[in-house]
Amino acid sequence: QVQLVESGGGSVQAGGSLTLSCTVFGYSFYYMAWFRQAPGKEREGVAGLNTATNSTYYANSVKGRFTISHDNAENTLYLQMNSLKPEDTAMYYCAADRSPSTWPFNIRKYTYWGQGTQVTVSS
Repeated sequence: QVQLVESGGGSVQAGGSLTLSCTVFGYSFYYMAWFRQAPGKEREGVAGLNTATNSTYYANSVKGRFTISHDNAENTLYLQMNSLKPEDTAMYYCAADRSPSTWPFNIRKYTYWGQGTQVTVSS
């Protein structure tokens, strides 16, 4: 049974940093991504990673501030978030799938999702 378990969210002041983790149980996926959803807004892609090639993709809003990475031994996806802004406040979700049609942020194609972890950035 595939399970994605997230951790690392919390509250931080603007300019601060947080690191999110998503540990995958039951399978190793090539296509993984972080999405976020703020209240009243649609879920949007933040960062994507191909674990086979280490190719990455970032939304313009987080380029230069966020870094996505993967530890193969731990089968864990990370999102290092620096220089956080109040507009980064959202529920963050990791997603995974076997299909390249998901790349990078085809939200409807991702089969497996974490439970979400809240990130709150205060000004």
